Amino acid sequence: MFDLTFYKGKKVFITGHTGFKGTWLCKILINSGAIVCGYSLEPQTKPNLFSLSNIERQMNSNIGDIRDFAKLKSIFDSFDPEIVIHLAAQPLVRDSYDNPVYTYETNVLGTVNICECVRLSKRVKSFLNVTTDKVYFNEDIPNHAFKEEEPLDGYDPYSNSKSCSELITHCYKNSFYNHIDIAVSTARAGNVIGGGDFAKDRIIPDCIRAIEKNEKIIVRNPYSTRPYQHVLEPLYIYLDICANQYLNKNYQGYYNVGPDDCDCVNTGELVDKFCKAWGNNLSWINKHDGGPHEAAYLKLDNTKIKNVFGWKPRWHIDECIKKIIEFTKVYLEDKEKIAIEMDKEIKVFFEVV
Repeated sequence: MFDLTFYKGKKVFITGHTGFKGTWLCKILINSGAIVCGYSLEPQTKPNLFSLSNIERQMNSNIGDIRDFAKLKSIFDSFDPEIVIHLAAQPLVRDSYDNPVYTYETNVLGTVNICECVRLSKRVKSFLNVTTDKVYFNEDIPNHAFKEEEPLDGYDPYSNSKSCSELITHCYKNSFYNHIDIAVSTARAGNVIGGGDFAKDRIIPDCIRAIEKNEKIIVRNPYSTRPYQHVLEPLYIYLDICANQYLNKNYQGYYNVGPDDCDCVNTGELVDKFCKAWGNNLSWINKHDGGPHEAAYLKLDNTKIKNVFGWKPRWHIDECIKKIIEFTKVYLEDKEKIAIEMDKEIKVFFEVV
């Protein structure tokens, strides 16, 4: 366990800072007194949490493409960070089928570019590449929870490109970082849910959009099981990893960041819980749209990260839904209070920790 005061005055560089997870991460770090620099594309949705949170004025925010090495390195070198967290990605399975080249360029070449910036830095001590639970070779075996040592071979272009991102990080670690004072880890996170996610083809944002339109929620794959966790859960452990390996390289490694078995539910169950908690006769319909292949079953074994860091999930699925609904009501009723709601949730979560 670590203390957020570790980050006070630390210079932290975040790629993908304008995204859903990136905005929450920046908010935590800024509240902790860190000096934060971000590099990312413009927010990809309207609305988006980055704009709603008004966080841009509290940090060094830079708009750029992770594929543009010259621009990335110029901003990186100018900021001269101590800690680097790589979130930038093309994150959607369906988009990866439509745009595989862009997906590989972003998720593979983008990883090479940030790894190269870290390699050439004289100040970075801690580097974390955030990948996905989908990096594993998945044969859809029910109740199988993937362990870190299992083969990496994602099926679709998104998942496969993130498997490649893992391997690139491993290569840089073995070829370069082991010979200098840089600790590196990767974090394979489960399906992240929480207030402020407006991405397409994600179930919680689909629920919110249905509420706004006063329509039934459309569920494409109600029997697909996923490891759902509130966004603050993985962000906490990302910061824990970065802090601990900054102080002691023995903490570097490859970690599954997933919930307990009780939070691995199918999409239909998740939406049932959401509808019940929301009330007002909210309901859903099963409407598979014939989309591309996605794994039917996915679960992570989180034993390693529990043993190494003493970590355990704080907010289980029902509490996640409760927090999402609280956030959504703020969003629907008074968008000016989004930043206040974020601060409140962060304060409550880290007090529990």
